[in-house]
Order: sequence, then C-alpha cells, then structure tokens
Amino acid sequence: QVQLVESGGGLVQAGGSLRLTCAASGLTFSMYAMGWFRQAPGKGREFVAAISWSGRDQDYIDSVKGRFTISRDNAKNTMYLQMNSLKPEDTAVYVCASGRTIPILKARGDYWGQGTQVTVSS
Repeated sequence: QVQLVESGGGLVQAGGSLRLTCAASGLTFSMYAMGWFRQAPGKGREFVAAISWSGRDQDYIDSVKGRFTISRDNAKNTMYLQMNSLKPEDTAVYVCASGRTIPILKARGDYWGQGTQVTVSS
C-alpha cells in the first residue's frame, strides 16, 4: 500500500520560512517523480513544484520561483519543499504527489498524500 505523509506545515508570519517533508512508503521511490500541489480555501488545486526521480530536473509555478526549493533524498524515501519569503497568498493545504514522470505527475498524479496546512499571516 502506497503512503505519502506530509509534515512541516504551520503558522508563520509573512517573510518567514517553512520546510515541508513528504515521507513515502510502499513504492519504489527512486523510480518516481515527486511534487507538491496546494489548495487554498475556495480555490482549485494548483501545481507548485516537481522534481524528477534523479533530482536533476525541477519545475516550479512562476509565483514561487526564487522562493521555494524542491529536493529529495532517495536513500530516505523523502521529498522536501523549502519555502522562503512566504506570502499570505501562499496560504493553502499543501499535498505531495508522485508520478512516473513530471508531466504525468502534473497531469494527474498516481498517488497523493493527505496534506499539511500552511498559513501565512500578514
């Protein structure tokens, strides 16, 4: 059974930082692209960032470029999202997902976590 478990969310002031973690089990982690999506209240799910299985390729939504960094540790079956210079508009539930490739992940995702709440106060 595949499980993706997020942690690291919380309440932070604008300009602050958080590091999200996604721990994976039940899949061959090193064979999957991994990524983060977010959903703000009253809005649809939005792609945030993705990383290829090797870590060599990353993809970001324009609004987080230069502020967020996605990374992974295949030895630990774990993915991270370092979020700096946070803004109130970053407030959302952040969900990790996996897919065979970054395009597949962005299109539909194969597996999904439950999410972790990030709240940025102004």
